[in-house]
Amino acid sequence: MAYMLRFVQRFRISEECAFLELEKQFAELERANPSMPQGTRMRPVSGREPGHTLVWECRFASMHDLNGALETLGHSDEHTRLFAQQSPLMTESFTEIYELLDL
Repeated sequence: MAYMLRFVQRFRISEECAFLELEKQFAELERANPSMPQGTRMRPVSGREPGHTLVWECRFASMHDLNGALETLGHSDEHTRLFAQQSPLMTESFTEIYELLDL
């Protein structure tokens, strides 16, 4: 059974440039470390979420793989350092996990 992990982060509109610059550093960290989950970043154009929202998502073949990815992120000093800089720029963040249905 496959799963989708999503991080949804709303940032202060006034901090958009700083927030996105830090997000570029997260993307570079992923590219430089194949052991890190390789996510897709999106920003809403139309829908429920406001435009000052960043959505990062990554697909995993199993819940075991998803939990392993969360553990990898949690043990990364660089990821922790970047998040410590970025989180004060957020107004809200939450994590979602979806079961992908094969109907």
